[in-house]
Amino acid sequence: MTAPLDDAFAPDEPAAPARPQTQIIAIYGKGGIGKSFTLANLSYMMAQQGKRVLLIGCDPKSDTTSLLFGGRSCPTIIETSAKKTAAGEKVQIGDVCFKRDGVFAMELGGPEVGRGCGGRGIIHGFELLEKLGFHSWGFDYVLLDFLGDVVCGGFGLPIARDMCQKVIVVASNDLQSLYVANNVCSAVDYFRRLGGNVGVAGMVINKDDGTGEAQAFAQQVGIPVLSAIPADEDIRRKSASYEIIGRPGGQWAPLFEALGQAVAEAPPVRPAPLTHDGLLGLFKGDAVGRDVVLDPATLEDMCAPELLARASLEIIYEGV
Repeated sequence: MTAPLDDAFAPDEPAAPARPQTQIIAIYGKGGIGKSFTLANLSYMMAQQGKRVLLIGCDPKSDTTSLLFGGRSCPTIIETSAKKTAAGEKVQIGDVCFKRDGVFAMELGGPEVGRGCGGRGIIHGFELLEKLGFHSWGFDYVLLDFLGDVVCGGFGLPIARDMCQKVIVVASNDLQSLYVANNVCSAVDYFRRLGGNVGVAGMVINKDDGTGEAQAFAQQVGIPVLSAIPADEDIRRKSASYEIIGRPGGQWAPLFEALGQAVAEAPPVRPAPLTHDGLLGLFKGDAVGRDVVLDPATLEDMCAPELLARASLEIIYEGV
């Protein structure tokens, strides 16, 4: 017989009261835009500056912590919970939380492809975190890495339930990543209108090529640019090799030192999301097809070319 879920969790020791200054920050962005790269280096730099940092991967791909751990994957909370519960054992912090040079990190995980809802997996994962004492942990910063180009409500959990104080969006100078950033701003605005308190602290522009679309987007929606990480070959090569570049004294240290300070100090603001046409207006017409005219289709277009008009079978009575 398997143990009840509530009995499957046992914190290693009684937790200290939560620190009132703990900042819980949710980071959103399009898949592949560089959230994990940004967070791994940011969390590493913050830890080297003496901050207590917890990085939580909330992407079903479970790749948030891979750069931090040199390409290695760590056991996910959901997978570990299932195995421990089936064996009637209790999950300990050390089963799911790992550390490197002062950074604490874990992955929520999610279902295998085609075998469940990723958003529901996120909700379940946070339920398990609460059983492990999440709300009483004493960190200065908790960074949550969320996939932004998914509309499932589970991925909007921190915004909808005021589980974080502020949101940071990671984007680049391309339409799709800014579309995702705009959707995140729309979600924040929506829940603020319902009485929520979460705001957007700003944007990190990754792989910045200097064309300026992301900067223009941030200005129009009313959020600051916290950092612009250049599209640099050295960064690309080191990131591909799972190398941390946010090290004190390194070439890129000033960039991540400044980003850490901006993340800590930026207040959460209510954004003014753009309409779709407003978003397209950030780009040249030939780049996004803005000059294309919508040409309505006809029934004849939809059917075979030899479609003929057929006589009506309706009976018409004279004199009626």
